[in-house]
Amino acid sequence: MMKHHKYTNSLINETSPYLLQHAHNPVNWHAWNDEALQRSKKEDKPILVSIGYSACHWCHVMERESFENEATAQIMNEHFINIKIDREERPDIDHIYMDAVQAITGSGGWPLNVFLTPDLKPFFGGTYYPPVRAFNRSSWTEVLLAVAKAYKEKKDEITEQANNLTQHLVNAGNISAGKHAGLFNQELLDTIAETLIKSADKEWGGFGQAPKFPQTFSILYLLRHYHFTENAESLKVAMLSLDKMMMGGMYDHLGGGFCRYSTDRRWQIPHFEKMLYDNALLIDVFTEAFQLTKKEEYANVVNETIEFIKREVTSPEGGFYSALDADSEEVEGKYYTWRKEEIDELLGGASDLFCLVYNVSEAGNWEHTNILWLPEILETIAKQSGIGKDELIKQLNESKEILFNARQKKIRPSLDNKILLSWNALIIISLCKAYAAFGIEEYLQLAQKNIAFIEQNLFNEKKELLHSWNKVANRQPAFLDDYALLIQAYIYLHQSTANADYLLKAKSLAEEAIEFFSDEQNSFFYFTPKAQEDVLIRKTEIYDGATPSGNAVMATNLIILSVYFDIAEWKKRSEQMLSYISRLAEKYPSSFGVWILNLQLLIYGVKEIVVMGDNYHSLLKQVIHEYIPLKIVQGFANENSEWPLLKEKIIASNQTKIYICENYSCLKPAESFKEFKNQLTKHF
Repeated sequence: MMKHHKYTNSLINETSPYLLQHAHNPVNWHAWNDEALQRSKKEDKPILVSIGYSACHWCHVMERESFENEATAQIMNEHFINIKIDREERPDIDHIYMDAVQAITGSGGWPLNVFLTPDLKPFFGGTYYPPVRAFNRSSWTEVLLAVAKAYKEKKDEITEQANNLTQHLVNAGNISAGKHAGLFNQELLDTIAETLIKSADKEWGGFGQAPKFPQTFSILYLLRHYHFTENAESLKVAMLSLDKMMMGGMYDHLGGGFCRYSTDRRWQIPHFEKMLYDNALLIDVFTEAFQLTKKEEYANVVNETIEFIKREVTSPEGGFYSALDADSEEVEGKYYTWRKEEIDELLGGASDLFCLVYNVSEAGNWEHTNILWLPEILETIAKQSGIGKDELIKQLNESKEILFNARQKKIRPSLDNKILLSWNALIIISLCKAYAAFGIEEYLQLAQKNIAFIEQNLFNEKKELLHSWNKVANRQPAFLDDYALLIQAYIYLHQSTANADYLLKAKSLAEEAIEFFSDEQNSFFYFTPKAQEDVLIRKTEIYDGATPSGNAVMATNLIILSVYFDIAEWKKRSEQMLSYISRLAEKYPSSFGVWILNLQLLIYGVKEIVVMGDNYHSLLKQVIHEYIPLKIVQGFANENSEWPLLKEKIIASNQTKIYICENYSCLKPAESFKEFKNQLTKHF
């Protein structure tokens, strides 16, 4: 039955699925635009900004309880200019007002509800509010009425509070480069590894206690630390984390792909939304772990996760959608959980073994239902069951296929079909890395189809980069993260194909990023471009959170591109950024995950690999298959070139040469792939 909509507000003209979910609320919602902001000034009403995203469970709850309630909506419409924001479309606004709410309340989260003066300065806010007073929280209507009364009767106090809070945000965002300068040496890298190992859960993997997030950058750091130092503890901690994640309920054992995070220590109970960026970063780390360890299970996880991305979050045009919701039929996790009798009915005689392996019981392992997860490794179960591991895997795969096909008939979680530039670039990077490790052409084809989509749809008529697309491009200019990750995606595409056009595009975008985002006071970059004027302040984001900070990725890009193009000042700028961050990263490595990878890059140096000869394409494929984590690669036929890495490297026809260099100083060229591998073993 079609839902009858009594109301329609101006969000009906938006393309974001999250905003469209609110288009029929009785609240008179506006998008963040000039018209709404001017109306606040004209009517002298405070602005309520409510920020969330489509896969956010508590956002849905607050909408059902409060924003769909006519009496509540009447209060909101009478006293406020109400603005709804999709945090993924406008992360810049979300960052500013999240900082404000954290300063006011000591914590943050979504939905984020913040009250602003007409000149956009925050003065009060919080996260989820219940419809009636509960959990020691005021009800939403109490908050609305109290704020409206204070704004009318104590405007001077509110103005002062807003000015003070805004000044606090400006001060908190100031970065004085060099203030925390540290030494770049091996000791620094060892200390960072020790800090990460100390915070690791030695029984269940991951870092800290519940809730547990993937922390892929920390795991990557430890894998590389083991590669360079043979520190066995680093490898042990990294592998335990990967093993427990892929065995846990956070991993979708039927359809591939990972949920956002685990609510418990054992990775058993996930928060069920599936985000594109998490899956990109997990493909990346499992790929690198496979290259280092050759553990077959890691290859399976990569393959199944890419299959999930192809099947469920790839648009016909070649873009990648943003997220799958945690809820279906208004119940969290319903799509992914099972009652034992369902499984018994579907699997018949194979059910007992499947239920033993995946911890399924009559009583259920979560809220009277079952999340599929592996408390034990398959070798242990195979021994206990008296069947070989290969036979066990074969039987489980047959059962999984039956359950997967049955699950496909269920009502699916809703899809956020926005296509975000930075998240798509992350997928390109991970697909290129997976192509390098596994040699599967389809992975590279998916990446190339996506870059073609980006080039066609995410540049406007002035050739300016845009942040998001949904049927049409959004007008919002790209942020620093979009530029930084797209530059990195072009670098990885070049390393996968030896196509020099990708490198030239990376350089051109880096020049634009320097022009549009640079903070003139130091070496860092603002999150928003200088031409954008609808934000209260320009923030400099330096922390690596669920996704890498644009500054950290730019620091990587500047090092790599400085070698490809011999631009010394780019490397110097990256070093200046790292000199500020290094002490902070040493102390809090899990908050600076990409920065610590940059420190490895700076201290161990970049391996410059040049592949030359008529068959350089097939050789390149063999070279990138090897585990050389800190490298740049360039392939060429046989003519001399103006590229810095290729200068004075001339070969005769029918010859093959592979050079391994550092700072443009090369070992004697290898004349076969076998000889190249020997050099790697001997020198690196």
